[in-house]
Amino acid sequence: MVLPRAVVFGEALTDLVQGTPGQWKGYPGGAPWNVARALSRLGISSAFAGSVSTDSLGDEIVRQSETAGLNMAFIQRVDRDPLVAIVASSLPPKYFFAGDADLYFDSSLMPEGWIDQAQVCHFSCISLARQPLADSLVKLAQRAKGAGKRISYDPNWRNLMDSYYREQTFPTMAALADMIKLSDEDLRQIYPGLTEHQALAKLRALNPLAEILFTRGEHGMILHTPDSQHEQPALAVDIADTVGAGDACMAGWLASDLLGITGLGERLRFSAACASVSCCHAGAHAPTFSEVQALLMR
Repeated sequence: MVLPRAVVFGEALTDLVQGTPGQWKGYPGGAPWNVARALSRLGISSAFAGSVSTDSLGDEIVRQSETAGLNMAFIQRVDRDPLVAIVASSLPPKYFFAGDADLYFDSSLMPEGWIDQAQVCHFSCISLARQPLADSLVKLAQRAKGAGKRISYDPNWRNLMDSYYREQTFPTMAALADMIKLSDEDLRQIYPGLTEHQALAKLRALNPLAEILFTRGEHGMILHTPDSQHEQPALAVDIADTVGAGDACMAGWLASDLLGITGLGERLRFSAACASVSCCHAGAHAPTFSEVQALLMR
C-alpha cells in the first residue's frame, strides 16, 4: 500500500444550514476533512483520519473523499449517529453540534507503517474539544512529534471550546506544533481582553520556533517566523461565499512546502490563492492545483 505524505486528523461532519425559515440544506464539511480534501486536490498524497457514520450522511462524506483522491484506508465507518452542525442562522452565526460518530475513531486501526511515511500531521477544530477523541488526538500528535514528523495545528475556534481547551489543550498543541495557523477571530477568543500584539506575544512564548500564519480575512495574512514577518494581501476575486476559505488557506500553506516551493513569499501567495479560489465557489470548495495556478498567473 502506498501511504500518504500528509495525514489530517479530526472530524468530518454534515452542516445542516437553514436558509429561509424551515428550509434546510446539508453540506459535507468539517475543517480537518476540508483541509485533507484540498491537500489531495493540490497534488499531495493525503488521508483524512477520522470516523464517520454508516448512514447516507457518512456515505456522502466517503463518496466525496474518494472523488478528492484521499487514501481511503484511514477513514473508519461506525454504526453511530452522524456528527452534524446544525446552523440555524449564518448572520449572525448560531449553531450547535449533534451526533457522536466522530468520537469512535480508533487510532489502532490505522494502516501499519503510516507514521514512517507521513511527513506532516495536521490537527484542528472541534475534534480537540470533544472527549474522548480529544485526548486520543493529543497523544497521537505527541507520538508523531516524537517520531520526527512535522505537526500542523489550526485551533479553528468554535463555541464548544471551554476553559479547559483554552488553558490546557490549546497551549499543549501550540507547543507541539511546527506550524500554527489561526485567524484574528481565533486569537480574540483564545486571548480575550488582550490586544492583537499582546495575544501574539503570548502565543509566541508558548513556542519560540513555530511558523505562525495569522489570517485576517479580506485584509490578508501575516507570517510570523521566529526572526521575521512577511505580509501577504488577499487576492481579489468575485466572492460566492467565504465558507472553507481558512481551510483552503491552511491546505495551501502545507501543500506549498510539500510541493517544494521554498520561498516564504511564494508560499504565502500560493496559500492566499487557495483561499481566494475557495471563495469563488459556494460551500467549502477544495481548490485544485490548476485553479490556483490560473489565479496566480492572472
